[in-house]
Amino acid sequence: MKSSWLERLHAGLFAIPLGLLTLSSAWHRAIGFGWEMAAAISTAILYFAIVVWGVLLLLYIAKCVRHSKAVRDEYMHPVQGALIALLPLSILMLVIILGQAESGAWLAFTLCGLALQLAIAARVVSLLSHGHLQSQTVTPALYLPPVAGAFFGAMAMSALGYAGWGALLFGMGLAAWALLEARVLNRLFHGPLPDALRPIIGIEMAPPAAATLAAGAIWPGLPGEVLIVGLGIGAGPILAVMLRYRLWHNVVFSAGFWSFSFPAAAFAGAVIEVVRRGHWPALAGGVALLIASLVIAFLLFRTLLLLLNGRLLPPAIPRQ
Repeated sequence: MKSSWLERLHAGLFAIPLGLLTLSSAWHRAIGFGWEMAAAISTAILYFAIVVWGVLLLLYIAKCVRHSKAVRDEYMHPVQGALIALLPLSILMLVIILGQAESGAWLAFTLCGLALQLAIAARVVSLLSHGHLQSQTVTPALYLPPVAGAFFGAMAMSALGYAGWGALLFGMGLAAWALLEARVLNRLFHGPLPDALRPIIGIEMAPPAAATLAAGAIWPGLPGEVLIVGLGIGAGPILAVMLRYRLWHNVVFSAGFWSFSFPAAAFAGAVIEVVRRGHWPALAGGVALLIASLVIAFLLFRTLLLLLNGRLLPPAIPRQ
């Protein structure tokens, strides 16, 4: 008997609404340039992202109820378990965009997202601290729970008016990033990832952009000249990923390539913030936003083709 499509639904698909939400936020930042269409585009992307997120959330809840063992197995897996962090990350991104300062409901929503992140991050840290991770399972996905979770949490808390707690989470994210960086980069420099894991290489570009956005959210007075340091740090991972183009370009397209979406959109948002605060030409922000939009439009098109051809989810595994 083959596994059902619901059982094969994986949390990595939450990279789709996360990328769309981050792109919506970047377009919203562009409103400050006086671009008339920026607000309409941001709103349209936001509504579409919320629909996709809502559908995936309902389906994943159904999976948790009907296939709890499969969910537990994913959580215990060193790569799939880390990718589950995309679910609470999308929750925190919704708070960043829609959250209202000092709102009890939004604070509860944020705490739920942070609690999920903590549970997943604890599992990742446990695997690392006990030396249970084999070299082939050390991937950029490890950044998601402790690093991206802390930076997105910092932005969410700042959006709700709790900048002090945001600063605390920001520091935790920096510490986790520093601890993981050497381990992940050492693995990536040692050789290419297995074919099935190569699409998630885009996550490597996420920490610098997320950290830059988080710093700007916590300290609104930071000038563009300070935030641009984050872009400089982010240039290294981007170059490293692009130089490996031949290693991941020839891999069969899958939903895993959405790992490029939220780093691209976050980097565009960071560029816009740097341009706005540094009073530099808006063209730089426009170019970054255009590139991010084209990347996500391409990913969306290819994903729709997978969905129409019935190849969006992993193939069914026959049961004994």
